[in-house]
Amino acid sequence: MRRTQRDRSAGTKNALVTAARELFAERGYQAVPADEIVRAAGVSRGALYHHYGDKQGLFRAVVEELEQEVTDAIRAEMAAQPDFLTGMAVALTAFLDACSRPEVRQISLIDGPSVLGWQAWRELEAQYGLGLIEELVGTAIEHGLFEPRPVKVLAQLVLSAVAEAALMIAYADDPVATRAEAEAALGAWTAGLLRDQNAGPLPK
Repeated sequence: MRRTQRDRSAGTKNALVTAARELFAERGYQAVPADEIVRAAGVSRGALYHHYGDKQGLFRAVVEELEQEVTDAIRAEMAAQPDFLTGMAVALTAFLDACSRPEVRQISLIDGPSVLGWQAWRELEAQYGLGLIEELVGTAIEHGLFEPRPVKVLAQLVLSAVAEAALMIAYADDPVATRAEAEAALGAWTAGLLRDQNAGPLPK
């Protein structure tokens, strides 16, 4: 069967993102020229410009793919837990595990803020992570596990805290030790939000 124009376009975009993701993870954004990406993808330079505008536009697509994967993985980990509180604890661990992956560390945490700009990077973090955190905070308040507070405000503060922890780990001389310290601190902070004595039945 003949491939449609939509199929060809999707294949080209996938080839570009796959090639760029591998190269950016290995060497970092600045060390990878656009010509190398299109050669690795087996497409023309014009295809890069047509679909993404420039190398920075392609980089953003790579970051978005990673962010979506991390969010989906965290949701899956949470869904596999027996109750809501365990899911919350696992969500934090899963996020920090994801941030420890070399490609996430290099692309999303080290290159992301500098290539996209701090504001654009934070907006992407919020786009993929904030909704999940708002769900967690809203459910915790609904079931009496947290004191009633503005959900969006508290969720934004939580997102800022975990994003800062991820950056600390990414730039640390000893990422393993920093990750342990950051996870312990975040765990203690979120535990301090709990109102166990007044909580109703745990949500499943």
